Amino acid sequence: MKINFLFRITWAICVLFTLHACNNAGTAPAATQATAPSDGGQSTIQDDLSQKDVVKVAVGSPDHTTLVTAVKAAELVDVLSNAGPFTVFAPTNAAFDKLPAGTVTDLLKPDKKETLQDILQYHVAVAVYKPEMFQDGQIINMANGGNVTIGVKDGKITLNGAHVLATVPASNGIVHVIDEVLLPK
Repeated sequence: MKINFLFRITWAICVLFTLHACNNAGTAPAATQATAPSDGGQSTIQDDLSQKDVVKVAVGSPDHTTLVTAVKAAELVDVLSNAGPFTVFAPTNAAFDKLPAGTVTDLLKPDKKETLQDILQYHVAVAVYKPEMFQDGQIINMANGGNVTIGVKDGKITLNGAHVLATVPASNGIVHVIDEVLLPK
């Protein structure tokens, strides 16, 4: 009799656990879910645990506020937040300051969006190029269809004459900080 009673209690507990599990199927604890607003793209997903993508690397740099503003104005944030792989040659604020007065302000106007996109895409290669992969005279195709020429001399890397100042890995590629804005021909 005792065994029959224990069997029934154990069976009832198993049924309750099974029913509870079925009712909660497909839901994960809130801490493990990534959510985005229904009108947002890849860039709107909140993820503070993973390595930063190329956009978040730039956003986190006080030396790239002009670049971030330009990427937003050109509506390229979601594109550059995707899986990639991307190599981004990221001009510093000082690089933008070298442009003729009023150039940046003019490029940020809505009617100049296509021109701004072309310039920014001239700073992106759809591949990952680590510093050790660069060779003197190497030609790299950029996202806008143009080409840039790499220079390597005494361990220093240039890109159409712009100097690579630093390199930061990202979850969807790599960012090379440069000291000039590249202008397509």
